Amino acid sequence: MPIRGLLFDFDGLIVDTEGAAVAAWQELYREHGQELPLDLWVTLIGTIGAPFEPMAHLEELVGRPLDGEVSKRLQERELALGDLEQLRPGVLEYLEDAQALGLRTAIVSSSSRWWVDRHLARLEREKHWDAILTADNDPSRAKPTPTLYLEALETLELGPAHDVAFEDSPNGIRAAKAAKIFTVAVPNPITSTLDFEDADLVLDSLSDLPLPKLLERF
Repeated sequence: MPIRGLLFDFDGLIVDTEGAAVAAWQELYREHGQELPLDLWVTLIGTIGAPFEPMAHLEELVGRPLDGEVSKRLQERELALGDLEQLRPGVLEYLEDAQALGLRTAIVSSSSRWWVDRHLARLEREKHWDAILTADNDPSRAKPTPTLYLEALETLELGPAHDVAFEDSPNGIRAAKAAKIFTVAVPNPITSTLDFEDADLVLDSLSDLPLPKLLERF
């Protein structure tokens, strides 16, 4: 069955904002003589409302609450580091090939719309997308539930057999597979050690398999 739509996660897949977030939190933890537990951090990736809360965890380690200025400085640092990130390898080529082939494209993200729009604007990539679906701080819509993917299919007016999803985290893969979509895992440096056995295909980078070659599989 021919593929007609490509559905992309955002953070860590299109742009490695996850690496920027980890770096900012690691700096904050180390300022207080602590280390960010990456095994707990990765449970946050691709979802909302995970049990691990890094600020509460750090406050528990240091034995006192941290004021609002600390949070403000952390957010500013995360934004500054994120703004240094460009599209991950192979993403632009996939988007250009999708346009040339007449495929529809969507972003499916557990993040907020303002966050996605902000990075697309700075990268001048706002016009590549037929749809952008975001959870906007609503845990009931966030991955690993399939809600966002089902909304994307409805918006694009495509059935799941006509689409490929691209994800960098187990939470995202579970969401796409629950929507019955063929799913390609493309881990980033933060998620590369996680379990991707539920994915239909795992790539180190989108540049390793050009889109026309991927479509030959269908």
